Amino acid sequence: MTENKLAIIVLAAGQGTRMKSRLPKVLHPISGRPLVGHVLTTASRLGADHIEVVVRHERDQVVEVISAQYPDATIVDQDEIPGTGRAVEVALDAIPDFDGDVLILSGDCPLADAVTLTAFVEEHRSTGAAATLMTAVVEDPTGYGRVIRDAEGDVDRIVEQKDASADEAAVHEINAGMYVFRAQALREHLPTVGVANAQGEKYLTDVPGLLRGAGDRVAASVVSDVTVTYGVNDRVQLAEVGRLLNARIVRHWQREGVTVVDPTTTWIDDDAKLAPDVTILPNTHIVGATVIESGAVVGPDTSLVDCEVGADAVVRRSEATLAVIGAGATVGPFSYLRAGTILGAAGKIGAYVETKNAQIGDGSKVPHLSYVGDATVGRGVNLGASTITANYDDVNKHRTEIGDEVHTGSHTVLVAPVKLGAGAKTGAGAVVRKDVPAGALAMSVAPQRNIEGWVEKNRAGTGAADAAAREQSAE
Repeated sequence: MTENKLAIIVLAAGQGTRMKSRLPKVLHPISGRPLVGHVLTTASRLGADHIEVVVRHERDQVVEVISAQYPDATIVDQDEIPGTGRAVEVALDAIPDFDGDVLILSGDCPLADAVTLTAFVEEHRSTGAAATLMTAVVEDPTGYGRVIRDAEGDVDRIVEQKDASADEAAVHEINAGMYVFRAQALREHLPTVGVANAQGEKYLTDVPGLLRGAGDRVAASVVSDVTVTYGVNDRVQLAEVGRLLNARIVRHWQREGVTVVDPTTTWIDDDAKLAPDVTILPNTHIVGATVIESGAVVGPDTSLVDCEVGADAVVRRSEATLAVIGAGATVGPFSYLRAGTILGAAGKIGAYVETKNAQIGDGSKVPHLSYVGDATVGRGVNLGASTITANYDDVNKHRTEIGDEVHTGSHTVLVAPVKLGAGAKTGAGAVVRKDVPAGALAMSVAPQRNIEGWVEKNRAGTGAADAAAREQSAE
C-alpha cells in the first residue's frame, strides 16, 4: 500500500433520519467503538497519506468524538450542496496537491476490514482502471444502487433505486458504496455532475458513467463475503451489524487459543485483549480495553469494563469497572467491583461484596456481604461478614487503612478516617471510630439487658405472644 500514494475519504455527513435518534448515526456504538470509529480504525491500518472525514449533520458532536479518538484524521465540512459527489469534491479540494488513488468509504459501514480493502485497492491498481467499484451480488437488492454492466462485462453505470427502470431494478449486483478512483479522474468529472435526479443530490455514482463517456475504463470488484458491505440505516441493521462484528471478534480469539463456551451470548469489544487458555463462560461481556491473562476463567453472567484480570484468576457472576484482579484471585458470585479496585494475587472478593477505590493486598479476603470503599487493605487480611468501611461523613470521603494480617469480626463498622495496625482484630459488631494499635483487639460491647414480659405487654394477641405464653406455661 506504500508504493503508490493513497488518500482515504470517509463519508460521515448524512443525517441518518431512520435511526430516529438524537445521536448522529455514525456515532452509534458497536463493539466498543462508534460506527465511524471502526471505519477510521481500519483506514489507519492502510498506510494512507491522507485520511479525511466529511461531516455536516450534527457536525460539532461528530467532530468532538473523531478529534478525541482519531486525531490524525482531517475534518472536512460539506457545504449546503447535498450528495456524496459534493462530499468527495470538498474533500479533494482540501488536498489540492494530491495525485494518487482515492479510496472512498462510508462512515456507517464498519465491517469492511483492512484485508478486504487492501485487496480492493491492489486490484484497482492492477487493472489500470480510472475507477473501481466494490460490488456484491445479493438476493434482495432493494434500497441499493444497481450496477449496470456493458456487453464486455465492465461497469457501464450505477443507477440509484429511485431512478432505476424496471429492468435496472431487477439487477442483483449492487453498489457497495466503496470506491477507488484516480484523483485526477475525480477532479476532472465531479464539477460536471448535476442534481437532476429524484433526490436532487450530487451523486458520486454519476462519475463512473462520465468516465465511460470519456473513454476510461471502470472496473468492479465483487466481494465474496457480502457482509463486509453491510451498512447501518436503522436500529435493526445496527443490531445485525453489531452481531456480525462480535461474531468476527469472538472467532478471532477462539483461533488465538481462547475457549468461548457459548459464542452467541459472549460479547467482546474490539479493544479487549485475551491470552491463550482464557475461558469465557456463557452470558459474559468483555467491554472496553479489558485485558485477561492466561488461565483466567470469566463468567458465567459477568461484565468486565476496562479491567485487568491476572493469570488463573476466576471471576463469576459479577460486574467490574476499571478494576484490577490479581493472578489467582477469585471474585464472586454477585460481586460489584467499582473503579479503583485493586485485588492482589490470590485475594478474594466474595458474594454480595461491593468495593470502590480500594487496594486489597495479596491473599486478603473480603468473603461476603461487605462494603469496602476508599480503603487500603494489607496482606493476609480477612474481613468478617458484613464489614463496612463508613467512608462518607455527609460532606467528604475519608480513607480507611488496614494493616497486614488484620481480622475483623462479623458486622464491624470502620468509621473513616481510621487505621488498624498490623495483626489487629475487632470483635463482632464493633464500631471502630479510633485507630487500633498493631496487635490490639477493638471491641465496642454494651451489657445485654433483658426486659421480661415485653412481648405480652406490647404485642398482646400476636403469634409471638401466644408462643411465649405456651413456652412459659411448659416451663
